[in-house]
Amino acid sequence: MEQMEADKGKDPDICAADHRTDPSSIAADTPLQITAENCYELLEEAKRGGSERDKERLLSFMSDHYLQVLRSPAVFGRLTAAERELILARRTEGRKVLAVAETSEVLERVGSRESSRPQSPQLEDPTQRRVFCLHPDTQWWEVLTLLPEEVPIKGSGMCTLYNYLFVAGGMRTEADGRSKASDQVFCFNPRTGLWSPVRPLTQPRCQLRLVSMDGYLYAIGGECLFTVERYDPRADRWDHVAPLPKGSFAVAHEAVACGGALFVSGGSLFYRLLRYDCRRDEWEECPFNESRRRSADMVAHRSLIYRFDVERERAAVSVYRYNTLVKVWYGGARFPLDNLQPFRCAVLGDRIYCVSRTHALQFEVREEREGFLPEVLPCPAEARGTLVPFVLTLDK
Repeated sequence: MEQMEADKGKDPDICAADHRTDPSSIAADTPLQITAENCYELLEEAKRGGSERDKERLLSFMSDHYLQVLRSPAVFGRLTAAERELILARRTEGRKVLAVAETSEVLERVGSRESSRPQSPQLEDPTQRRVFCLHPDTQWWEVLTLLPEEVPIKGSGMCTLYNYLFVAGGMRTEADGRSKASDQVFCFNPRTGLWSPVRPLTQPRCQLRLVSMDGYLYAIGGECLFTVERYDPRADRWDHVAPLPKGSFAVAHEAVACGGALFVSGGSLFYRLLRYDCRRDEWEECPFNESRRRSADMVAHRSLIYRFDVERERAAVSVYRYNTLVKVWYGGARFPLDNLQPFRCAVLGDRIYCVSRTHALQFEVREEREGFLPEVLPCPAEARGTLVPFVLTLDK
């Protein structure tokens, strides 16, 4: 983490040269020394001078350091609409891969209503928690990066936004042995391979759900918390929005974005589903799900939400679908699962992946049918704790 410490006095997303360069002093055959402070002036100079090579390099730099460009009115505010669209589009050019991060839940989150909730397995070496990515050709897992040591072992929320991985909150153990919720937030940039600190949450949270939607991050609830806050990457600021209704989701809820709205399920009333309307800043009740079991996870594909409920006594998982357009539940496709370790899910293209440290399953989504035919994939080698899956775009 030496690099993170060295970058704390700078803007966190900058990984280029540490000095400014006068655009007028750059000769045609001199490599550009690009920084966040001079990139816009250099781009204007390249456009005036007709240098397509330099223009491409500068647009690539802005794409690679998109968060910093987005936060700077002197840069992003002066770009044309076409240039803004271009640098964002370039962040998602390349191969999309399934990735998973080693972490640990404070409480086990699968099983029936009556099941106990023991502590999840401890990670053997908390300073070496890994992020794996599934190679699309070989179908084997490769180590992409390590989680920062500052990220708490348990209860962090994770999601992606603008092809950055964000990790927020969690439960850390203090020197005196007491546990304390964290307000820290970090992001990983796959274009540079570096981690950076982000503006902390307005309040510490553990067991939160972190969801991205329409260019914002939402930190939803947490252990004994009903508050919700939203992160605006343009302003680098967290602000509170309407809280969850009290008495519903104190712990162990699931959350997903679908069709421009947030949906939350689980908690103490397992069958309940709430929808957050960001335009009205309020939560509304959706039709109840017939299942009374605790869900393992919930993901969205197009207009459908897929909820995975675990049946321990049958060693199986039931899949329920909620159509957000017609507001109707469909359900109960079931598939066997011998080892019911806690698992989480992610969507890549038309496939849903369910991943734990003991199994990895892939489903092809076909909305005209209810059945699921899982394909077994290899698991990350010697994976530890609970694995949180997400999708990143890596370089071509």
